[in-house]
Amino acid sequence: MQHQLGSIILLFSLHLAMAQRPIVVIDPGHGGPDTGAIGTNGTPEKEVALGIARQCLQLNRDLFGNRLDIYLTRYRDTLVSLNDRARLAQTLQADAFVSIHCNHSPNDRAQGFEIYLSNKETDGRSHALAHCLAERLQCRLGLQKRGIKQSNFQVLRETHGHCPSILLETGFLSNATEADHIQKPEGRTAMALALLQTIIKLLYHD
Repeated sequence: MQHQLGSIILLFSLHLAMAQRPIVVIDPGHGGPDTGAIGTNGTPEKEVALGIARQCLQLNRDLFGNRLDIYLTRYRDTLVSLNDRARLAQTLQADAFVSIHCNHSPNDRAQGFEIYLSNKETDGRSHALAHCLAERLQCRLGLQKRGIKQSNFQVLRETHGHCPSILLETGFLSNATEADHIQKPEGRTAMALALLQTIIKLLYHD
């Protein structure tokens, strides 16, 4: 009886610990028939975004001991409505929401990352998430910073006020160097690692 009680207490403690982990929704942009931008190397934006998101899941498990409770808005090459992407974050009462995309330009020399916030009155936590990620991408990965901007993107508009939320444009698929870098496993891993380190810092330490 005492052994059973101990087991029940242990299971309850584990459940409580898991329930207290910060919930993060990562949104790989596009999917299915919506390819997004196509890189100079033929890689579609939807594939890059999903690859980075999957790396976030793996690194969270293997490197960070599941410190975050991560959910993806899509796990396969499927199309999910923008409304459903935002609604997932609302339903889960997420502690952070990050939408992953890639840029494209007629100018094949355009390069660098951009981070977008809602164009509504943005909360301090979203600002902190954006600025911390920008610093990490610029200083740790050596990527060119094009700025932290505001936009009326639907996923930002509908997650605004629910949790810190940003939309990351990782780089330009129209730039051969950036397209080749983000296509490689090490490029996607570096991007995912920067994302996770930033989120963990925000949710655990700031």
